[in-house]
Amino acid sequence: MNPAEIIHFTTQALTLVLFLSLPPILVAALVGTLVSLVQALTQVQEQTLGFVVKLIAVIITLFVTTQWLGAELHSFATLTLDKIPQIR
Repeated sequence: MNPAEIIHFTTQALTLVLFLSLPPILVAALVGTLVSLVQALTQVQEQTLGFVVKLIAVIITLFVTTQWLGAELHSFATLTLDKIPQIR
């Protein structure tokens, strides 16, 4: 396996991490912004409210996207493990 292939697999792995982590991060950011807006409008200064709502939203997001996450990880792992015999 030459250095170009190693760089290619590393790039694929980092891109996969980016795409798989994007849905929960986006949901947490959006929910956090909405909760902060509601708290500012209603002048509620409860710190745990934003955390609990974001936590629930991220858990729901992970639950909904689990099949997609697993399929992507499985295909990348299969592709990577199929290349092991080619290593010198």
